[in-house]
Amino acid sequence: MYDTLSWEELKKECLSCTKCELSKTRTNVVIGRGNINADLMLIGEGPGRQEDFQGLPFVGAAGKLLDLLLKALMISDDMYYIANIVKCRPPNNRVPYETEARQCLPYLHRQISLVNPKIIVCLGDTAIKYIIDKGAKVTKVRGQWFKKESYWIMPTFHPAALLRDESKKVYMWEDFKKVVDKLKEL
Repeated sequence: MYDTLSWEELKKECLSCTKCELSKTRTNVVIGRGNINADLMLIGEGPGRQEDFQGLPFVGAAGKLLDLLLKALMISDDMYYIANIVKCRPPNNRVPYETEARQCLPYLHRQISLVNPKIIVCLGDTAIKYIIDKGAKVTKVRGQWFKKESYWIMPTFHPAALLRDESKKVYMWEDFKKVVDKLKEL
């Protein structure tokens, strides 16, 4: 079913989704933002309070930090598309339950298929778990390239982690420099 959805059909499906409990507490469905033809796709965990309010991913404090990083590396808004594992905000910004993530993953897989990026950056453990490997942890795999299907995948910290521990900024910067180099190479 999801393989045949266009962007408009996918958006309509997401906006009317009631597959899990998160649909009951959301203000907005947060599908994604950016260039739908980008070579770079960023994937996070799920919407926070600001994202739920505005209906866009990564617009809160963590998103502003990510925007600064991307601008510093000369990755402009038209060079990437950004989405999350889940499209609705988990209460109190908790990690999405596996059942919630599994209900939403077909939407994300369709987004990946439609964007067809060359590189996917997994931001944090939740994205890493569902994109790379269930048992993988950011502290063990960040900065390493993974190849899945036709995509190169770079795991790194979620920008919210940098707000709690500034020492991680250096690692995330190094990881994104590798992404920039790989984009040039491809």
